[in-house]
Amino acid sequence: MRIPLIVLTTAALAAGCDAANEVEPSTKPMVGYPETQQIPVVDAYFDTSITDPYRWLEDDHSDATKAWVDAQNAVTFGYLKELPRRQELRDRLGRLLDYERESAPFEEGGYTYFYRNAGLQNQSVIYRTDKSGVERVFLDPNTLSPDGTTSVSSLSFSPSGKLAAYQKSEGGADWRSVEVLNAETLSVIDRIDDVKFSGIAWRGEAGFYYSRYDVQDGEELTAKTDQHRLYFHKVGQPQAADDVVFGDGETFRYVSGYVTEDQRFLVVYASNTTAGNRLFVMDLNDPRGQLVNVVDDEASDISVIFSQDGMLYAQTNRAAPNSRLVKFNLQAPTAWQDVIPESEHVLDASAVGGYFFAQYMVDAIARVEQYSLDGQRLREIVLPGPGDASGFRGKAKDTVAYYSFQNYKTPSTLFRLELASGDSSVFRASKADFDSAGYVSKQVFYSSKDGTRVPMIITHRADLDQNQTHPTMLYGYGGFDISLTPRFSSSVAAWLEAGGVYAVPNLRGGGEYGKAWHDAGTQMQKQNVFDDFIAAAEYLINSGITESTKLAIRGGSNGGLLVGAVMTQRPDLAAVALPAVGVLDMLRYHTFTAGAGWSYDYGTAEQSKEMFEYLLSYSPVHNVRAGTAYPATLVTTGDHDDRVVPAHSFKFAAELQAKHAGDAPVLIRVEKDAGHGAGTPTSKIIDLYADVLAFTFANMADSADPAEPAKAPNMAKDEA
Repeated sequence: MRIPLIVLTTAALAAGCDAANEVEPSTKPMVGYPETQQIPVVDAYFDTSITDPYRWLEDDHSDATKAWVDAQNAVTFGYLKELPRRQELRDRLGRLLDYERESAPFEEGGYTYFYRNAGLQNQSVIYRTDKSGVERVFLDPNTLSPDGTTSVSSLSFSPSGKLAAYQKSEGGADWRSVEVLNAETLSVIDRIDDVKFSGIAWRGEAGFYYSRYDVQDGEELTAKTDQHRLYFHKVGQPQAADDVVFGDGETFRYVSGYVTEDQRFLVVYASNTTAGNRLFVMDLNDPRGQLVNVVDDEASDISVIFSQDGMLYAQTNRAAPNSRLVKFNLQAPTAWQDVIPESEHVLDASAVGGYFFAQYMVDAIARVEQYSLDGQRLREIVLPGPGDASGFRGKAKDTVAYYSFQNYKTPSTLFRLELASGDSSVFRASKADFDSAGYVSKQVFYSSKDGTRVPMIITHRADLDQNQTHPTMLYGYGGFDISLTPRFSSSVAAWLEAGGVYAVPNLRGGGEYGKAWHDAGTQMQKQNVFDDFIAAAEYLINSGITESTKLAIRGGSNGGLLVGAVMTQRPDLAAVALPAVGVLDMLRYHTFTAGAGWSYDYGTAEQSKEMFEYLLSYSPVHNVRAGTAYPATLVTTGDHDDRVVPAHSFKFAAELQAKHAGDAPVLIRVEKDAGHGAGTPTSKIIDLYADVLAFTFANMADSADPAEPAKAPNMAKDEA
């Protein structure tokens, strides 16, 4: 089970380095920064006092914080609008995104549904066709707000397809409302509010299970959320009458419910961190059925993916660090039998049409195998090349499945897979205005500080002069068991077209090599992640691909922490730093929203004196040093980010502006009516990445000149 939380933060000044002892920057900055008031707050951690001069910025509702944001944005956008390549890049991003995109189709209640974006629509529209082929709009999120900042997710149909429920988010927040549609009349017949980190699991036509926290009025974007509960909502009844199904006893930070396709079982996951979960299952056919505790600890991950004839099939890394697929029933819930055993590669299993699909990562590259329900390997699904493949999901009655394939230089193509034969055919080819044949992508391996072998994929134009260094963007994440697989991005395409190199290492802390790889980048081993990233940069420099004056480091959320830690540890490493929606205050991250759930990866400052000192040693907010010249920095965040609260970015930017001694700009860009990233309208995406890319080019030495898009070269096939 993967809980959708990926963030951390840091918080105050180390003892002996409070604001009163700061020195003036030795060099006048390029821009005049707004003055940030210092109101010291002192916290005691064991025998150490930590001063936080910018605690007041944690109150995102205060007039003072709002005024600070407006002042910072005025300076930032004033700087950005003068950049010479900003409009050129914005125009190109618009053209790269201006093509029709459609999702895989799916059937519900006699209709075929799919998502379509005509090109530059802020949100994709949900369409459906009837049996005669007549097409009409089912739900258009673009009509829900004038600026496209209201998004729709988690569309779920009742078993008959006559009712549909979806989650609606405003301004990118994780807090959602759920609206229920009559699928025939398209009228909204019901609504519930204050839903967060929830699925929608229908039980028959009567209602559905969902999850929510207790609500703190006025503090939804910052207040700590601990008590997650699973409820059942009967369509048409007041939300206040909803029954608590799970979570009224022991406290859990994350609780979710899932009803198997055959409507036989309610599956409940419960956990306190983003790694490991307990598992409870109820037989819904038993009128006196109770939740059976199948897994009673959080030492491993387990997720039920299918059920048939009373047998449950689940993926787990229990006693299998690379995961396996097992089966069991409630008569013997601990008597697990392997269906697909653990292998040397990390498994992600799915079910569709009476088959299992094993999606493996081989050095972060996809390999897919098809299995029968009894675990017999039938075939390998032949993919177009090295890259990422996703999909292979559907209903038990399906005879075809769909999957997408992409990599860093190849836009996503949708394939149709005949389940009986294993034959694939192109269902929808990408219409993106990008000639992938003009680019090369190769995988290399390099040694980290402790000798660990780390993979990295490097992508660039095929016609780049190999005897010169080039502007290079190094992107990383390294946390929460999340794997960075090769995926196409229009912003990356614009960077590549302009002559930039794009490099993505698979750092420890991720999931590319299973649980051991993840654990090697957590808690007291978190420095491994930063060392892996630094070593990637040094490989690029030592190989002659780039140089420090032409290198940008970028990452978001936990990747924002990565960038913040690396730029404070090695301010000489790169010319540009781009921490996005980052966890930057490592002493206080767990005091906001669901942050305490990230403790598996980070530990907490209250955990032990040793853990406190370790967090303090790399917390970006606490390791900005007066008199140090930092890279040109563009911190980005959203004012509605209730996952990694914007206070992280606010405090980091304030520290940098107060102490930075160089003449490179250190700016913060705060997007209004935006959250952690999900549901961001297309118009805001274009504006953001035009700013990021223009800022990056402007602050590199000898940045690439505008160039025509690359054309297909006459050369050997690329490696990956």
